Amino acid sequence: MKNPSLILATDLDGTFLGGTDKQCKVLYDWISAHENHILIFVTGRDLPFIRQLVKSPGMPRPHYIIADIGTSVFDGATFEPVLDVESSIATLWDNGADRIAALLDNEPSLKLQDAPFRYRRSYYYDPHTFSSDLLSKVEETGYDWILSADRFFDVLPRGVSKGPTLLRLLEYLSLPRDNVLVAGDTLNDLSLFETRLKGVAVGGAEEPLLESIQNLSNVYRSSEPGAAGIWDALKHFRFSTIKETQL
Repeated sequence: MKNPSLILATDLDGTFLGGTDKQCKVLYDWISAHENHILIFVTGRDLPFIRQLVKSPGMPRPHYIIADIGTSVFDGATFEPVLDVESSIATLWDNGADRIAALLDNEPSLKLQDAPFRYRRSYYYDPHTFSSDLLSKVEETGYDWILSADRFFDVLPRGVSKGPTLLRLLEYLSLPRDNVLVAGDTLNDLSLFETRLKGVAVGGAEEPLLESIQNLSNVYRSSEPGAAGIWDALKHFRFSTIKETQL
């Protein structure tokens, strides 16, 4: 699809999956009814979660999936990796799992997340005992990090996160940036907004994210939660096929 009227690149938890059942249904039905829309899930979740999610009644099937906070990219129809986009991520990660494990696995403020991540290493962290010195150690080792929701500590290949991977995917697919709307609600969505694409921080977004985007003129702050916040932003940015349906 070369000329989509909308490319919705959205976080899942708290964003596309947020709001009331009615709010979600209105948005999902509208997306499913338009063949000239492209839906991209951009999430910290892994592929097994998304496989189950798309089996839910009424859930639109994404055209593409950027998973694992930008470190994995899949075709939404086949769930196969988009290798032309992933190859540079794999190169940057190298043997990062072993390096980061040696650096962090024995830290008392961290607990390793039990999930099959390929190009990231992720922990739960205790904000009361966590030391910022660990962040410096990660950087010195040659990797990036993200803290979010006062719970998640993710170590990623340098320069890789949701936003940069979305831009790589758009370039690979030759899709126009003007018709993109990105949506999120936590600090690991910040790089989506830093792309300067049209964006919405939905209602209930965490305060550190709101503080970080306050000077980004491309980002609309909706007071509506989750799916209703996305719908609100579609009207705000005047996407041409949106109707004034009330959520």
